[in-house]
Amino acid sequence: MAERKIRVLQVCDHLGWEGSRMHGVKRLFAWMIPRFDRERFEVSLVSLRKRDLSEETLDSYGVDITYLHKSKFDPATLTALLKVVDRKKIDILHMHGYGATTFGRLAGAIRRIPTILHEHANLTDTPWFQKIADHALEPFTDIAIAVSQSTADFVIGARKIPADKVRVIYLGAPLEEFGRSLDDKEVADARQELAIALDDFAIGTVTRLHDSKGNEFLVDAAKKVVQERPKAKFYIVGEGPLRSQLEAQANANGLGNRLVFVGFVKNIARTLSAFDLSVFPSLWEGTPLTAFEALAMGKPIVATDADGLLDILTRDLDALIVPKRDASALAEKIIWVMDHPEEKERLGRAARLTGERYDIAAFVRKMEHLYLLLHDGSRSTRRRGLTGTDLSFLDNGASV
Repeated sequence: MAERKIRVLQVCDHLGWEGSRMHGVKRLFAWMIPRFDRERFEVSLVSLRKRDLSEETLDSYGVDITYLHKSKFDPATLTALLKVVDRKKIDILHMHGYGATTFGRLAGAIRRIPTILHEHANLTDTPWFQKIADHALEPFTDIAIAVSQSTADFVIGARKIPADKVRVIYLGAPLEEFGRSLDDKEVADARQELAIALDDFAIGTVTRLHDSKGNEFLVDAAKKVVQERPKAKFYIVGEGPLRSQLEAQANANGLGNRLVFVGFVKNIARTLSAFDLSVFPSLWEGTPLTAFEALAMGKPIVATDADGLLDILTRDLDALIVPKRDASALAEKIIWVMDHPEEKERLGRAARLTGERYDIAAFVRKMEHLYLLLHDGSRSTRRRGLTGTDLSFLDNGASV
């Protein structure tokens, strides 16, 4: 092992979407970075864009973060990033996002340090200029991490990374936060805060109000469910650019107070505890962190057949699965869960067991092992990466 701490720089494009204070990758950093062994690793973060001005800054989680304040295609980003790499004496670059993986791999090539491309999306294609960059920078990619199998297919096909460099590594949730048992009073207090009556059946989703999340189909499903089961009450938790559009749709559907837009919440575990059922109406996903949270909390789940969800959910075991873009099917499954309380409890128990397999702390241990391999092996082999190295420890369920 190295005599000094291994210095890792996480590089991301930005830390938020329009109208959203805490999106997935930002939450991942908040969970992940403080959990690294500080005796062996120094892990810091750089954002290529402007400073995060939300109240939920990563600084408050003890994350060492630098903002470069660069625009999307600013070539000065490379110089600024190299200055951070040199000042912090970085050993490994771990990158998230198109800009980060482009400028980060350039910096890795110039400074001859290992690079990790970490892909969180499963889009079907990339812009022409990204194809050129990905093709040119593939030799300077030591390993690519994908959050789901469909994401891995995207990395191999669209992002031009050879399959032998790509590994699917699932993320997870902090089990000490989301996996703990809550007492009746905690749950009752959470339900009271959301104005959930004793005889209400609360259906909730924690989401970003964005096209990919399919919330418009949940709003249409809610209309049918409430018409047939008036005690159903829906909650959409989160922020995003589609909020006003979704609110108008809910008003047009006559949902009144039976569908509540909660907005941003800081304590997601507390809010989730109030729900009788978690719903994921997604159209496409990598693997959403909110699904790991719901599993860890033992929530019965109704979800669409979006690829990233099917990676971690098992049909009729820990979730009920419906086709994407089908509000009627979504409504029918929600009603079925309401009408079958024993099956609801069974789904919740199975979800908790599944959730135990996805602990963010286990993911961090895998990253630590990967960083050690990269640090010890990449430069000594003249950047041949990890080809031929046993990486079975990265597989889900493997111990480190």
